[in-house]
Amino acid sequence: MKILFTHSYFLRFDPKQWATGQPYPPIGTLYAAALMQQKGHAVSFFDTMFAYGPEEIIPPLEKNDPGILVIYDDGFNYLTKMCLTNMREAAFEMIKFAKQKGCVVIVSSSDSTDQYEQYLQEGADFILLGEAEQTLTELVAAIEQGSTNFLSIAGLAYKQYDPSGIAIVKTVRRNVLKELDSLPFPAWDLVNIDAYRKMWLKHAGYFSLNMATTRGCPFKCNWCAKPIYGNRYNSRSPQNVVTELKMLKQKFNFDHIWFCDDIFGLKPGWVNEFADLIEKEGLHFKFKIQVRADLLLQEDYIKALARAGCENAWMGAESGSQKILDAMDKGTTVEQIYTSTQLLKKNGIHPSFFIQFGYPGETKEDILKTINMINELLPHEIGISVSYPLPGTAFYERVKNELKEKSNWTDSDELALMFRNNYAPAFYKQLHRYVHQTYRRHVAIETIKNLLLRPASISFYKLKKAISFIYYTPAAWYSRQKLKALELSIA
Repeated sequence: MKILFTHSYFLRFDPKQWATGQPYPPIGTLYAAALMQQKGHAVSFFDTMFAYGPEEIIPPLEKNDPGILVIYDDGFNYLTKMCLTNMREAAFEMIKFAKQKGCVVIVSSSDSTDQYEQYLQEGADFILLGEAEQTLTELVAAIEQGSTNFLSIAGLAYKQYDPSGIAIVKTVRRNVLKELDSLPFPAWDLVNIDAYRKMWLKHAGYFSLNMATTRGCPFKCNWCAKPIYGNRYNSRSPQNVVTELKMLKQKFNFDHIWFCDDIFGLKPGWVNEFADLIEKEGLHFKFKIQVRADLLLQEDYIKALARAGCENAWMGAESGSQKILDAMDKGTTVEQIYTSTQLLKKNGIHPSFFIQFGYPGETKEDILKTINMINELLPHEIGISVSYPLPGTAFYERVKNELKEKSNWTDSDELALMFRNNYAPAFYKQLHRYVHQTYRRHVAIETIKNLLLRPASISFYKLKKAISFIYYTPAAWYSRQKLKALELSIA
């Protein structure tokens, strides 16, 4: 059967990410496409990443004449988990174009799992709920056989027509896949890698690809939505991962890898075995990961990461206030953030922080604790957001009655606080600006100190960073004054 795959993330519809210019292929989509190829289907792919709009799917629909359009979002990419309305509306448009061509339309995404009724109302025939490869396999087989009874297929939502009207049917939840090595590698042959390489080289000066070694996360932060892979944690073997890395290195000659797991290397002994295999195969590349502070307290583990080529560890620090971490059910401590940051730096790995402001109950004192933590520890990079309630979380249930005007951001840079808190949304937008500027000012000061202590280490990059003190000192002061004005006007 002819199947056209696509996804609903349009980089141009997310101005901040388009300006950053560091896109990753949708490997979740490519996993599903590879499985359909393995089952003998004629598979094609329309990549929306660089498209101008959803209407660009019309030529692929006409050229490939598919019986099925599968809009299958990349569940490994945090941008798709944000359920941005720009992407939702684009998905709805693609559904309409496909239905006009007579396609059966199947959708799999975080957003459609949460909002399956809305997607069905917009014309989709089937919504795949949760982890979807096996559900898609069974559904396509049933469609090919001409079946009209889909109740036995787990992880599915669809419209059922009968004489009394239309009902939406939701089947039992599908169990997550445990044996990840049983999946074929993503269908990399379907992607125009040169488009990704070109943008990376232009904006970053190197080429990075993405890879997932695990699925799911066993931790229970009460704001973290996990509609696709859930709270279970399953891992590929180090051998399977290294085999794919060797293939990608030979085929695409990447410089860098983003391991896009929610939590990298949680399984005991996995990272050490992975590092051994990397050394044995003579692979040389740098990579970044996402990890928790409490997993970075053993120096042997950090040394293994460094040995494998880890360059940057993005830590879900979230807050410098223990009160807020506890309210989030984070399960980590501020002390662990300090310890892990120091251990990473000691072993040559950059620590980077995800920071979240605006969680219910956060006070000015809590905000100051977070700012002080950032400026004391000086992580390599910081990613700042405001608390964003998504369906399926305890946090969402707590504030959902306040989500009247908006319940999703339009793009990843909107940073709108959509529920009531101590300060208005404008305060948090200004706070985002101020924290970045004061952080960069402190980085400049630290660079000046190091150059004075070790003048022989001077380089153009370090000199540029030191000179940035001249800009960020007045910029941070001005941002602070605007912040105070917003604080006083709200009070």
